[in-house]
Amino acid sequence: MTADMATFKKGMRQLAGGVTLITTSCEGVRCGLTATAVCSVSAAPPQLLVCVNKTASAHDPIGKSGIFAVNVLSTKHIALALRFSGQEGIDGDARFDEKSNWRTLTTGAPVLADALVNFDCKLINRVDVGTHTIYIGSIVDVAVSDGSPLIYADGLFVTPQAIAATG
Repeated sequence: MTADMATFKKGMRQLAGGVTLITTSCEGVRCGLTATAVCSVSAAPPQLLVCVNKTASAHDPIGKSGIFAVNVLSTKHIALALRFSGQEGIDGDARFDEKSNWRTLTTGAPVLADALVNFDCKLINRVDVGTHTIYIGSIVDVAVSDGSPLIYADGLFVTPQAIAATG
């Protein structure tokens, strides 16, 4: 017996998570998506995993290019989180608006210069599970800055201050 999908999704909305942009470049075309399904795997060697829906436009390019970056968003990045989530109907390279400062680190995957953290990764393994692929990356470069993390909880992008205020 498996759990009802609607109830499962409702329950998962209660699991608050940090908001990231998973980005890659494949054959000269940048693409990416908003994700909360990111987790450290190992500190030695440094690795992390991301879970990407197989229907996401960035899914195949991540697998094909063998590189991706995890950009941890701050509270000032709500508009970018929405843009990369697909809710605005914008896809592919158009998600990388000219107002944001994009650059690259070691792998060539696009990273958001003012993100809280950029984890630049080489794909080392993938596991197909249901509707998603778990991509495991070896972290080859990291850039860290200051700020307050953007959080996704109960279907909304929120700040730690907003969560604290509601107690």
